[in-house]
Amino acid sequence: MQEWVWEARTRTGEVRKGIMEAATEAAVQDRLKTQNLTPTRVRKKPRDINITLGAPVSEKELVVFIRQFATMIDAGLPLVQCLDILSAQGDNKAFNRILKDVKANVEQGATFSDSLRRHPKVFDELFVNLVQAGEVGGILDTILGRLAVYIEKRVKLKRQVRSALVYPSSVMVIAGGVLTVLLTWVIPSFQSMFADFGDDGDLPGPTQLVIDMSEFFVGNFFFIFGGLFALIAGISYSYRTPGGKRFWHRFLLEVPVLGPVMRKIAVSRFTRTLGTLLASGVPILEALDIVAKASGNVIVEAAIKNTSDRIREGRTMAEPLMETKVFPPMVVQMIGVGEQTGALDQMLNKIADFYEEEVDVAVAALTSLLEPIMMVVIGGMVGFMLIAMYMPIFDIAGKVQGH
Repeated sequence: MQEWVWEARTRTGEVRKGIMEAATEAAVQDRLKTQNLTPTRVRKKPRDINITLGAPVSEKELVVFIRQFATMIDAGLPLVQCLDILSAQGDNKAFNRILKDVKANVEQGATFSDSLRRHPKVFDELFVNLVQAGEVGGILDTILGRLAVYIEKRVKLKRQVRSALVYPSSVMVIAGGVLTVLLTWVIPSFQSMFADFGDDGDLPGPTQLVIDMSEFFVGNFFFIFGGLFALIAGISYSYRTPGGKRFWHRFLLEVPVLGPVMRKIAVSRFTRTLGTLLASGVPILEALDIVAKASGNVIVEAAIKNTSDRIREGRTMAEPLMETKVFPPMVVQMIGVGEQTGALDQMLNKIADFYEEEVDVAVAALTSLLEPIMMVVIGGMVGFMLIAMYMPIFDIAGKVQGH
């Protein structure tokens, strides 16, 4: 789609200007004629070169903007005035420039949703479609309130994902650093000390094992880290390919311990997003397309797209969702009940509430389970190395006391 700058005259001779998205110039002219406007000039809009030096817009700033904007709209302030006030009071200069651009486009005749669509890095497709539904239905303030609640819950869900993934990853990195220090510097120091005592030829088995490990690690240091780097690069490259991304996303859903948590997060995100869209008046097929893109997992995305295709064929939502085997049977059955009773949006939000609580419990349980396991494993490895290094020292001390 191309953006076009147009000028036209009304039947009374008044000049109107604006910006419109269309495939061709003829399409713009046809649309203007349907609005009882006579086109006088239509040209392609030049591309904007935006260089953003400020910080990106955070979701917290977005929620504050939405709530303030909804309050002003509910109080009866004109749209342009709301944007003018909010673009002048924010601390984020980049966001202020974006709001001023949105205001300028609205003043030129574009709709609010079309003006937001010009900044997809800040206002995603879900955001824009909800605003568009609010404009069409005349309930923009209500939609903005729902949108703020949705983003707040999405932020909470992201924090839970980070809690589930970052903690074990951080502990593994720290453990790797500790083992590297021990094998590279600490163990060779003990080995030199044993050699000075003339006791390096007859060491206990555990001590000799640790020294052999240290010598292998130091002697093949670059090969080990080169192999580790190659492994990480290979995983990163495979993740960029469609097949590799599909493999890793399926792995995350099916891996023991972590998999059930990731599946609950996927269900929560799907039901919350779809429930918010349907409650705001977005048609179900359009809502499913938006939810699929916002799912964050290609396996879930494929399941949602397959469901959307089956609905286009005249089937209900519950049946194809059950066939995908991605969503739990309880979720599918509740969705089926929501379809039958005509309260699908309410049922989806109830499912989302339930699974968000389940995610809270699951993440807390996962953290409490992994913490002692990792501490025991890391402590066991470090303790074994230290005991192995002190065993010859005890032997030497015994020999000294015997003499």
